[in-house]
Amino acid sequence: MHPFTYIKPATAADAVRAIAAAGPGARFLAGGTALYDLMKLNVEKPASIIDINSLAELGGFDTSGPSELVFGALARMSDVAADGCLARDYPALSEALWMAASQQLRNMASLGGNLLQRTRCPYFRGGEPFACNKRKPGSGCAAREGINRGHALLGGSDTCIAVYPGDWAVALSAFDAKVDVLGPKGERTIALEDLHREPGATPHVETALEFNELILRIRVTVTPLGRASTYHKIRDRESFAFALVSAAVALQMDGGTVRDVRIAVGGVATRPWRARAAEQTLLGRPLTAQAARASGDAALQGAKGSDDSRFRIELGARTVADALMIAKQRALRQ
Repeated sequence: MHPFTYIKPATAADAVRAIAAAGPGARFLAGGTALYDLMKLNVEKPASIIDINSLAELGGFDTSGPSELVFGALARMSDVAADGCLARDYPALSEALWMAASQQLRNMASLGGNLLQRTRCPYFRGGEPFACNKRKPGSGCAAREGINRGHALLGGSDTCIAVYPGDWAVALSAFDAKVDVLGPKGERTIALEDLHREPGATPHVETALEFNELILRIRVTVTPLGRASTYHKIRDRESFAFALVSAAVALQMDGGTVRDVRIAVGGVATRPWRARAAEQTLLGRPLTAQAARASGDAALQGAKGSDDSRFRIELGARTVADALMIAKQRALRQ
C-alpha cells in the first residue's frame, strides 16, 4: 500500500474544493467496496482520499414524491432495495439492487459509487504482463484474443471489449434517469444514458464526469411504467455473480396492446445499453411470445462475439423476451 493524504470534508462543496486542490490523483471514498479492492490490485493509487461518508446531505432518498424519485448518492444499496414504495411501484429498480453483489456489500455500497464501478475484466484486474488499454493506455487489449466468454458483445472497439458490470445503472437507463453532479463550476445534470462512455480509442476515459465532480443524487421521473417492470438477470450462479446477460423492462398496456415500453440490457455491452430499436418493434402491437422474441432479437442487433461468447447473443434475446412476458403478467394484474 502506498501512502496517501486523507481528507474528511464537512460538506459536498468542501469535498469538491478538496479534490480540485488535490488534483487528478485524488479519489472520493464512499462505501469503499470498489476503491479498496482496486487499491489492493494497484489499479488505483490515489495520492489523496476524500472521505465523503459523513455528508448527510447525500445520504437520503425519497420514493414517494409526486413528480420524482430522488436517490442521494450515499444512500446504501440495501436500504433502497428494501424500500416498500420502490418494490411496489418500481420493482425493476428494487430487483436490480437485490440481485447485485452480496448482502454484506449491499450494506456498504453507495448508489453513486455503484454507478461508477469499473469492469471486472480479468486482464484489467490482473495487470502486467497482460495488455489492457483501460489500465495502461496504448498497451493493447489481451481480451480480444484471450479468454473473453463474458466480454462485451455491443459497444466494443478495437482497443477494448470490457463489459460494464453493474445492474443498477441498467435499470435506471430504462427509466431515463438523470444524475446531478457538483463540480468547481457548480451543479450540472447528466442523463444516465450519457454518463458512461463507449471505449472508442480512449477506453481509460470511462464516464462523462470530470475528475473533480461529485455525484449528488440520481433522479427518476414518476411514471406509470414502473409498476409493470422487472429486472431479469441470468448468471452462472444464483447469487453474488455478475450477469451473463440482464434485461430491465417496463411496460404500459392498453388491454393486450403495448402502449409504452422501455428496454435496457446489461452484461453484454461496454456501458448500460438502452435498446430503443427493440422498443419500437412493440409499440401499438399485441405482446405475444413471438413479438417478445422479435424484440429480444432487435435488442441484440449488431452484437458481435467470439466463439466463446457468441452463445450470449441468443441468451440475451431470450432474456429480453422472458423479461417482457414477466412485465406483461404484472401489467395484467393491475
